[in-house]
Amino acid sequence: MRDLHTDVVGPIAEALLARGQRLGTAESCTGGMIAAACTDLAGSSQWFERGVVTYSNEAKTELLGVPAALIAQHGAVSAEVAEQMALGLLARAPVDWALSVTGIAGPTGGSPAKPVGTVWLALAPRHGAVQVWRELFSGDRAAVRAQTLASGLGALLKALQASQA
Repeated sequence: MRDLHTDVVGPIAEALLARGQRLGTAESCTGGMIAAACTDLAGSSQWFERGVVTYSNEAKTELLGVPAALIAQHGAVSAEVAEQMALGLLARAPVDWALSVTGIAGPTGGSPAKPVGTVWLALAPRHGAVQVWRELFSGDRAAVRAQTLASGLGALLKALQASQA
């Protein structure tokens, strides 16, 4: 397995620094793990602006502007909510990239339609199209959260590399 800090966070930092850009995260099921992975790197204050943990539906609405009606219609774990979390952070923070995650880490909370391990992620650049994708991870709570962290940061790195080509 790749070393998250050497192979992913370091290159993300380099790419953002080279562009003079900043990252923000809006996290639910990971509880700030993505922000923590970023800020584990010395000097991250130069490229990491903020992380918001919006674990409850109320927090998603109050802090990120996700409409309560949208959550009621689609559920907190949905493409629509992940996208609005990222766009809400982008609208409220001086960031160039917003990464959001919302999911069911388990061991409870799943349903036949949304089993444990279901995670929706969104990556919103200040200029460009929002990417929204669903993952279905296996394993226990820690494994689901770790896989979510890797998926989100991996997608960010890929997007940064693609946009500089």
